[in-house]
Amino acid sequence: MSDAACSTLLRSPLHAFDLPARAALPGAHHRVLLSELAHLGYLVLRGKADDAAFMQAVAQVLGQSPPTRPMTLASTAGGALLWLSPDEWLLVCKRSDRTASLQALNAALGDAFAQVVDNSGGLTTLRLAGPDHLLLLRQLGPYDFESLAPGRCVSSVISKATVIVARSDEAGVLLVLRRSFADYLWRLIERSAQPYRPCIVAPAQCADPVFAPLLESA
Repeated sequence: MSDAACSTLLRSPLHAFDLPARAALPGAHHRVLLSELAHLGYLVLRGKADDAAFMQAVAQVLGQSPPTRPMTLASTAGGALLWLSPDEWLLVCKRSDRTASLQALNAALGDAFAQVVDNSGGLTTLRLAGPDHLLLLRQLGPYDFESLAPGRCVSSVISKATVIVARSDEAGVLLVLRRSFADYLWRLIERSAQPYRPCIVAPAQCADPVFAPLLESA
């Protein structure tokens, strides 16, 4: 089935919360903004950072090689590349681009000791922003999120769930998480955010410079 055909069947893991209908314009009294960036593409890349053939093949497709500095993210022509470990990266891309990117990467890699896997059906992304988003994060997880500068990402935990926390700007963070934990984490986040007068917003109302451009046009 084509990506276009699949897109008509996609349903957010948070569909039961009807977030688009609850979205509102944020006001000055709203200290935390919450949004879901639904239906992005997610490709997992495995390879050796010291393998020139692997790095060059990725650069050929995406315009640059994967970042080798730990806990960093890079904006490429094909999407956002997040460093997960010395031999693993996550490419976040437009959902409609994922098949073409997967095929192009596999073709460029050829017989290189590497692997590309489409995990688009297993992940989703939330955006936490607003003046008090760091106060909320302190309640949610043990990591020192204040130290996470723009251009950095980290794998951490929120309660019982593992998440990738990425910061592409000062205004907020992105939480990349498993779809199976989305309902659990959304309930926890929305409840914990109550002291900060949260506002559910459309992604455009708290857009970041790296992930937001990857959303498909309505």
